[in-house]
Amino acid sequence: MESPMIFRQFFSCPTIGYHHGPPPVSQIEGFNVFALAFLLVAGAFDQAAEWTQLTSAQRATIKAQYAAAGIKLIVSVFGSTDAPTTNGADPIATADTMAAWVIQYGLDGVDVDYEDFDAINAGDGKAEAWLASFTRRLRVKLPREDYLLTHAPVAPWFSPGKFGGGAYLTVDSTVGNLIDWYNVQFYNQGANEYTTCAGLLTNSSSTWPKSALFQIADSGIPLHKLVIGKPALTNDASNGFMNTSTLANCLNTAKKFGWNAGAMAYDKNGLL
Repeated sequence: MESPMIFRQFFSCPTIGYHHGPPPVSQIEGFNVFALAFLLVAGAFDQAAEWTQLTSAQRATIKAQYAAAGIKLIVSVFGSTDAPTTNGADPIATADTMAAWVIQYGLDGVDVDYEDFDAINAGDGKAEAWLASFTRRLRVKLPREDYLLTHAPVAPWFSPGKFGGGAYLTVDSTVGNLIDWYNVQFYNQGANEYTTCAGLLTNSSSTWPKSALFQIADSGIPLHKLVIGKPALTNDASNGFMNTSTLANCLNTAKKFGWNAGAMAYDKNGLL
């Protein structure tokens, strides 16, 4: 998939009842990926569950409309309520089940929104090993020529030396070649984190050192795979929101220095 020139790349809306399934394409004009949230170890919830409740004919119609508009329809897995490593889920079996779900319901891929903070913070490498096994198996079941496979790590997980297992620096070094891009979550990491262009792009705080966009790239993560993730509206995250004019200025600055990966908007409350 070509790097998007439009900065609204990824949209996730987990609230049941706002849309029965994904919104009409007219409501997300300019996006090129829409992620249904969430598919958990326990099964489909929220919009992912709504997708299963549509008839096969309804799903086919929606998919055709999305395809005609150039929008890929994927599912976001795990999220903040799922802790697969901590809870002892088998990575291979979990990947098999989730890949089968994607195939059964005709989607275009998976975004791995792994937020098992306890497992990463343990620093013993088990979280990173779990993610590597899970990602390898997903890619076997969902080959690159047919499916997207992205990850959505929080930005601090790219901070060198902060996590005993290496967090996403280790994940990238082991299975980064299997991942299409990273929807990096530059939000919910502290009231003053990633809220200025400098903090977002070139100089993160001492709390999460070297986790701004270009600093992550300096650690060896390909710049073209680093999508900037931000909440769509102020109430979609505890912190990290940037108004559209400020964010646009930051994105334009990043483009001047060779970045073109695109941006992700997270809509927690289904208000867009």
